Amino acid sequence: MAGALKVQLLETFAALITAAFGLVAALAWNETIKDLVALIFPNEDDTIWGNLVYAIIVTILAVIMTYWISKTLSKAKEALAAEEAKE
Repeated sequence: MAGALKVQLLETFAALITAAFGLVAALAWNETIKDLVALIFPNEDDTIWGNLVYAIIVTILAVIMTYWISKTLSKAKEALAAEEAKE
């Protein structure tokens, strides 16, 4: 029982640490994309267009990455199932 609890705690900490690094990476990309949009739309008075372009870019990236991750996970699951079927 103590071993199972230890594994559960390690899995939880691993998930939290991974999520934290993911958040840091997302914030870094957030600033990078904002700076890129600011270069394309330098007019400070017209920020709505820069924000709109930023939102579109982030949305497209999120959709593409979500699709790619889900497809990769699906392939990995299929490969694992095929491997287990051979055994």
